[in-house]
Amino acid sequence: MDQSHRYADLSLSEAELIAGGKHILCAYRMKPKAGVAYLEAAAHFAAESSTGTNVEVSTTDDFTKGVDALVYHADEATEDLRIAYPLDLFDRNVTDGRMMMVSFLTLTIGNNQGMGDIAHAKMIDFWVPPEVVRQFDGPSMNIQDLWRILGRPVTDGGFIAGTIIKPKLGLRPEPFAEAAYRFWLGGDFIKNDEPQGNQVFSPIKKTIPLVYDAMKRAMDETGEAKLFSMNITADDHHEMLARADFALETFGPDANKLAFLVDGYVGGPGMVTTARRQYPNQFLHYHRAGHGAITSPSSKRGYTAFVLAKMARLQGASAIHVGTMGYGKMEGGSDDRAIAYMIERDEAQGPVYLQRWDGIKATTPIISGGMNALRLPGFFANLGHGNLISTAGGGAYGHLDGPAAGALSLRQAYDGWKAGADTVEWARTHHELARAFASFPGDADAIFPGWRERLPQA
Repeated sequence: MDQSHRYADLSLSEAELIAGGKHILCAYRMKPKAGVAYLEAAAHFAAESSTGTNVEVSTTDDFTKGVDALVYHADEATEDLRIAYPLDLFDRNVTDGRMMMVSFLTLTIGNNQGMGDIAHAKMIDFWVPPEVVRQFDGPSMNIQDLWRILGRPVTDGGFIAGTIIKPKLGLRPEPFAEAAYRFWLGGDFIKNDEPQGNQVFSPIKKTIPLVYDAMKRAMDETGEAKLFSMNITADDHHEMLARADFALETFGPDANKLAFLVDGYVGGPGMVTTARRQYPNQFLHYHRAGHGAITSPSSKRGYTAFVLAKMARLQGASAIHVGTMGYGKMEGGSDDRAIAYMIERDEAQGPVYLQRWDGIKATTPIISGGMNALRLPGFFANLGHGNLISTAGGGAYGHLDGPAAGALSLRQAYDGWKAGADTVEWARTHHELARAFASFPGDADAIFPGWRERLPQA
């Protein structure tokens, strides 16, 4: 049934919709099944995303029609579908009247993903008006707070050298804590990898006190503050709180140096919001493990990594992994820097929409996945800055001289890039960076051909 007479209005102006501020706008790449007209499929998509179904129902009244989602732009040649969702459509909290990310996803990425007349439909961007920005939590902490803890300027405080304990699974409490201590002698930030938690061979109540002791020893030895991001991901709200509360009690006077990591994609928006609201004084680390199932360019449904990151800022993530933009081992390209710009700036252009954040705190980019000191300068040059957290696992623990030297090599790579120096020349006077060339010779040959002659000491 063609519902375009009700769920499409191509006379609507995007500029006027934005100026009005009464809708959330979503842009998709949509293709209907063969034999289905584009506008007909688009209207059915909007109907299924809001007040309609595939037939007319007797309970619809004039008020109901006033909250229809409306197709306002449909271009079959470019598969460009844009829909305006009235704000009144979205579910609100009983407790405080605020908006919920689960409602946003239920409407905009819900039943429409399984429609029989749609070949594919993937959200590539969305725009929210100031009212919606105000109705979500936004971050309570970000990299500025970490810079303050580390004793740095809170503006342009620079690169935070971090790691993931490797191997990601299989270490008992004592070797896990020792691995943390060895990295902290040179670096700043350690995170649990996404599957680490309360394994039977490394229970939290034994591991976390040892990690805190390792942190204190490293701080005493280096005279520098250190940071730890603990995974509190769990199926159950009360289990999350139990893990978090135990860690806070353990870290005691150094609780400000403790971040909470949540696997926000597999755990869902409820987990992110629980952590954000229950622990507003902790840095909320959004790990996006599993997102590639729908965000990968090879997937034609769901939403993109850009959309995921933008949602994370609304929800209040202090930081989220943004990929390595083609410089590490994970899928991505240099134009993924738009993801970082959207979450860290007060105004940024997305694939479709210009988003203004009205002064809410930024979300910090985290990069990981195959990064080491040799890959960082190109990444920084592409992004344009180094105000981020890097969690290089192999890039630290794969260094020939150990994780502390690996951490120092990461810092030295940033310092050299910041100084505008040639990386190989910089390495001539920075031993740990020079040894990174010997540690990762494949990368060195590919990125810095001729380095062997210039760095004979490596």
